[in-house]
Amino acid sequence: MNAKCILIVEDEQPIREMVMFALAGAGYEVREAADSRQAQGIIAERLPDLVLLDWMLPGLSGIDFARRLKKEELTRELPVIMLTARAEEEDTIQGLESGADDYITKPFSPRELVARIRAVLRRGGPAAENEILSANGLSLDLASHRVSADETLLEMGPTEYRLLEFFMSHPERVYSRSQLLDRVWGSNVYVEERTVDVHIRRLRKALEPHGYDALIQTVRGSGYRFSTRV
Repeated sequence: MNAKCILIVEDEQPIREMVMFALAGAGYEVREAADSRQAQGIIAERLPDLVLLDWMLPGLSGIDFARRLKKEELTRELPVIMLTARAEEEDTIQGLESGADDYITKPFSPRELVARIRAVLRRGGPAAENEILSANGLSLDLASHRVSADETLLEMGPTEYRLLEFFMSHPERVYSRSQLLDRVWGSNVYVEERTVDVHIRRLRKALEPHGYDALIQTVRGSGYRFSTRV
């Protein structure tokens, strides 16, 4: 199987080199560009599988370049992850509204970056229904809807399964209760935010006998995240 190709568009060379080293170590083919113009030429040569795009670029900004990519037919479906030092909620919304699939604030760890890339690539993959999501011995089979811990099948309700599937597909990212309601229950379902807490408790109870409840972390004042970093 050919390695997925990631294009990193970043004007700061030390960051570019750090990212390239981390992605090469994770088995990706990596191409680099220092600005949007150079990136456009690389994309015209060969369409990458994903673009890591810095917000603050010389010339055309990352936000404007992301908008351009989403308007053109060739690159409309190309996944984009924004890299930025801007951590305000308004900036996050602006980044996502530009068409970015995810948003990572600097500084970030190479491990988190690789996890987020895998999650974004997994969402659009044609063979996603045949995949197995795994983390530290916890496995979720998307085809059979089975969850196992160290090869022991776990019993859990359908809502807890959907929560776990969502968390494992989006590791290391914090989601508020309202975001989880939207993404797991659906925007047309009207339930109270406290419902999320109830199902989080049930999910943790199902994972607890094998110690995996610690992967579902509460972030005070923000929501929940799935993380292998305790």
